[in-house]
Amino acid sequence: MTTFSETNVTHPAPHRTHTVLNQSVPRADVNEFTLDTVLAEGVRRHDADWATGELTDIGALVGSATFQHDAELANTIIPELKTFDRWGNRIDEVEYHPAYHRIISAAVAHGAHTSAWADPKPGANVARAAAFMMFAQIEPGHSCPISMTNAVIPSLELQPDVAAIWKPRALSRSYTPELDAPGKASAIFGMSMTEKQGGSDVRANTTVATPAGRGGPGADYLLTGHKWFCSAPMSDAFLVLAQAEGAGGEGLSCFLLPRILPDGTRNVFRIQRLKNKLGNKSNASSEIELDGTVGVMVGEPGRGVRTIIEMVARTRLDCVLGSTSGMRQSVAEAVWHARHRSAFGKVLADQPAMTSVLADLALESEAATVTALRLARAHDEDANEQERSFRRLATAVAKYWICKRGPHHAYEALECLGGNGYTEDFPLARRYREQPVMAVWEGSGNVIALDVLRAMTREPDSVAAFDAEVNLARSSSALLDDHLDRVRRQLGELAGLDAASAQLRARTVVESMALALQASLLTRFSPAAVADAFIDARLGPDRTHEYGTLSPSADLQAILRRA
Repeated sequence: MTTFSETNVTHPAPHRTHTVLNQSVPRADVNEFTLDTVLAEGVRRHDADWATGELTDIGALVGSATFQHDAELANTIIPELKTFDRWGNRIDEVEYHPAYHRIISAAVAHGAHTSAWADPKPGANVARAAAFMMFAQIEPGHSCPISMTNAVIPSLELQPDVAAIWKPRALSRSYTPELDAPGKASAIFGMSMTEKQGGSDVRANTTVATPAGRGGPGADYLLTGHKWFCSAPMSDAFLVLAQAEGAGGEGLSCFLLPRILPDGTRNVFRIQRLKNKLGNKSNASSEIELDGTVGVMVGEPGRGVRTIIEMVARTRLDCVLGSTSGMRQSVAEAVWHARHRSAFGKVLADQPAMTSVLADLALESEAATVTALRLARAHDEDANEQERSFRRLATAVAKYWICKRGPHHAYEALECLGGNGYTEDFPLARRYREQPVMAVWEGSGNVIALDVLRAMTREPDSVAAFDAEVNLARSSSALLDDHLDRVRRQLGELAGLDAASAQLRARTVVESMALALQASLLTRFSPAAVADAFIDARLGPDRTHEYGTLSPSADLQAILRRA
């Protein structure tokens, strides 16, 4: 009998089908600052060149394979609510994977939260914006509490006695996740305004605040109510809105609500459930119940919206930064893949149809980046009255447009990777789920468009400042000049309409304003190949909202070299 080993069978080479061919190499251990030409140029242009060293360090950190893996872990092993401890005591804690804490700790250590407040000077908000965007580019969920900690400062400063206690903690570069850690000197902040019956109509809030003593600004109140959305519930303190009662003043007011009271005990803060969100998985969002919860009034009684709007304005800027960072990730991943994969006899990036798509995605990303950094510079300490008026209107306009462009941009970039892009093993699937949150957070499209109308009516200087800014590029392009004229006509017509008619036109006008701002900034700050292609594609007679439809005359390679 012949054994198997004695036969003359020819065996195939082992694992031949497992040999990997024509796949891109991992995009890891790269420097996300030095590779981002547009971001680095903006940092230099807007007086933040002094931060280049630290930004380069951040770029290497977030581009490392280790940081990327932490981002994956934080979004796949997601936060878990622990309502009670093992003995039945109510603890209301959220447990995160350690990777999340490593990420937020690094962001705090590099000042991505409050560095511009800690060391205000020309370019401080630009440097902080660049740091924030690089961290958010790789892991966006943690940027929610990072943003709110930055944004809370101007609201705190309206109540100096409260700011004296909490501002130094917010400025700290240390991060301690445990709420009641002994000697804890740092703080992460959150915000909770919306309620289930009101949503964006925060004046419909029904949470009640009863004075615990004298009442009024800086005094303790006891809050009772239900908040429909409370992101980052393990933050150390929150700004919330409630209807104040008593002799200290009535009406919707703003309160600082700490998780740990001065005597070391836990404040009543019942986390009812965590939201099962489309994306933003690493960041826990929750519903909370307040029941005799201690809060300190911040700002004037009955002026809660005016107090907390200072925080909202800064978080809206960070929505622009967050969407912009997402666009950068999308472009970087799509271009990387296309430059490392061949199809139909050529490197994918050299196939004309793909080149046009990639260049168009890069145009959108560059337009968002130059706009974001220009807005950041307008938020610096040295901003004059015109700059403050400009940022009031331009931040809302950019928040509306850039955040709306994010989801479509992410989808088109995902498609560049083909089937790989649709799998959760690659980061663009996560990015596609992430981008819509920036359009919803701090005011969805209609809310922002209406806010633009409100700013035009209440602060007419903001319209003049916006007009002056965009017209700095006049006479450089006939198409742009025509569009600038159109925006002026639209604004003039809008001013003469009744409220209902103005609302119907608001989105159209805000879109025109956003494109005017982006085209003007690209004309002034970017190479002609970029500005000309953008103006032709976004303002020309053949304009579409589909990517990959650039003019045959566009210098696609010049655009892509910047990506």
